[in-house]
Amino acid sequence: MKLHGQAAIVTGGGSGLGAATASALSASGCKVALFDINDTAAKAHAEAIGGIAIRCDVSDAASAEAAIATARAAHGPSRVLINCAGIGTAGRVLGRDGPLKLDAFERVIRVNLIGTFNMIRLAAAEMNALEPLEDDDGERGVIVNTASIAAFDGQVGQAAYAASKGGVVGMTLPIARELARAGVRVMTIAPGVFHTPMVDGLPPEIQKSLGDGVPFPRRLGLPEEYAALALHIIANRFLNGEVIRLDGALRMAPR
Repeated sequence: MKLHGQAAIVTGGGSGLGAATASALSASGCKVALFDINDTAAKAHAEAIGGIAIRCDVSDAASAEAAIATARAAHGPSRVLINCAGIGTAGRVLGRDGPLKLDAFERVIRVNLIGTFNMIRLAAAEMNALEPLEDDDGERGVIVNTASIAAFDGQVGQAAYAASKGGVVGMTLPIARELARAGVRVMTIAPGVFHTPMVDGLPPEIQKSLGDGVPFPRRLGLPEEYAALALHIIANRFLNGEVIRLDGALRMAPR
């Protein structure tokens, strides 16, 4: 897909992987809508890259529907959706204070898994109504989701997070198969340990330790490297229904 002039939505666009991807899309000529529950951060980044910021709770149907309608009114229907919104709340099944609170588990599933599906279903409906792009194999749109290597190598305390990201991995192929008839591709990136607000809040020595655990390159991933892969997925039409680990060959230990 030629990105120049296309409308794109990035969830979690106010920071981290989403912000870097929104920047890359804008630099490629896209009209970018940044969806984020933190509308202050989203507005600041949108102003910096020439996009628009829209407050959105991806886990809420009405909020997501309203956000998509606002983006459509500003930029027209979107052919690109990048799902970066997510939370990383940790908690042991059996902690010092007893079993993990069920609502804590539910919240992670609701944001990371149900929120991703919510955005997919709405964006896919919008893409399906568009005319296929000329000379692009009948393609109408591209959806890129964000999982995590925790889906495969979940650590102690990551039961909720790993389950949510494992769900994103698991639904990638069936949704790609279903949307094939509409000319919409669906891919998922599973990042390793990246410089994101969650990691950047850790002490420098812990950040260094995390980076040293990556076989090569021996450092944390950069959000711009995630963005570069997302844009390659959009450009390469034979990528569909797959999950790509982006982790420097990292395989996480139990703890």
